[in-house]
Amino acid sequence: MPKKDASAIGQITVIAEKLAGQMGYELIEAAYEKENTGMYLRFYLDKEGGVTLDDCEAYHRALQPMIERFDYDFMEVCSPGVDRPIKNQRDADRCLGQEIEVRLYKPIDGQKVYNGLFTGYRDGDITIRCGEEERTFLKKEIAVARCTIDMEEVENADLS
Repeated sequence: MPKKDASAIGQITVIAEKLAGQMGYELIEAAYEKENTGMYLRFYLDKEGGVTLDDCEAYHRALQPMIERFDYDFMEVCSPGVDRPIKNQRDADRCLGQEIEVRLYKPIDGQKVYNGLFTGYRDGDITIRCGEEERTFLKKEIAVARCTIDMEEVENADLS
């Protein structure tokens, strides 16, 4: 039985991506995540308009028999969420031109959190406009960057 290592997650990702494509989904990420209760194998799916609970269940049922030879305690399939981090060019393209929050590992100019208009992405470096100033943060400085959520807009959304 393959161990919980980079090789196993690589093999699992290949299987999961192929199935996701066949089912009309995009696999955002597959990850082994150790928690107090055991080793979780998590799959983050997306599709145009977002994934539903039924989508997650259908994918889980189809994928589980294909990966049962791998070692894990729990398997979860979920949406990456509206506040998912900007991790790659695809995520950057989705958020470009929107307000984002950039959280840093260490303060720059006495500040660890910056908010601004997302204007650029290159090799993990993120550029935002804060007022009249553009500021670029290096990938190695960024703990997490994500689109900000306008709760007023969410509250006023037509959910019918």
